[in-house]
Amino acid sequence: MLSVFKKIKEDVEVALEKDPASRNFLEVLVCYPGVHALIIYRFSHWFWKYGFRFLARAVSYFARWLTGIEIHPAAIIGKRLFIDHGMGVVIGETSEVGDNVFMYHGVTLGGLSMKKGKRHPTIHSNVMLGAGAQVLGPIEIGSHTKIGSGSVVVESVPEYSTVIGVPGRVVFSGVSSELEYDEGLQTFPDPMARAIECMLDRIPQMEKEIRILKETVANYQERENKLPKTGTDSP
Repeated sequence: MLSVFKKIKEDVEVALEKDPASRNFLEVLVCYPGVHALIIYRFSHWFWKYGFRFLARAVSYFARWLTGIEIHPAAIIGKRLFIDHGMGVVIGETSEVGDNVFMYHGVTLGGLSMKKGKRHPTIHSNVMLGAGAQVLGPIEIGSHTKIGSGSVVVESVPEYSTVIGVPGRVVFSGVSSELEYDEGLQTFPDPMARAIECMLDRIPQMEKEIRILKETVANYQERENKLPKTGTDSP
């Protein structure tokens, strides 16, 4: 039980660290629903772990009513999770969340199967989940990955990736010497914007080629018109 209180203290401290709007320990403890949901989850998980299953579910249901955040007591959540705003967050029964994960409102760690067993995702450490992101099925999200707002992810994602879209597409993967992972970076590359930029870069060259082709055809037709017509008249 002492470990539970230690994790609760860490939950409050990480909110102070990651939310620039937070001002002091008491304000976070009293006014942050994400912190409230995690505090209640720590107790409900302890009840679940020691066999008090009905009590654990009742406590988690109270947390859902109070905060709008639903965390199944059987879910495994690591240290320093921060749920910003929180409303509408759902974390399923077999979900696993690593350390130092940042989660915005509306995130779902859900399942795609009605069968028992592992059916919810595993989120590794240092992952950021944007608002409204849906991560579905027994997949793995690699460490230091960013899931863009509104993305629907149904396949495993390697570490150091950026995922956006429906269905989720990996638009960046791997560690670059020029671009290191920045936990505070909130921008995502847009593949559609990149495609449009490539088209705009190509259009002037295409126009030049079409103009040259038109001039060539016009010159050819002009030469053809100037040539004398030959032929034999019928008697």
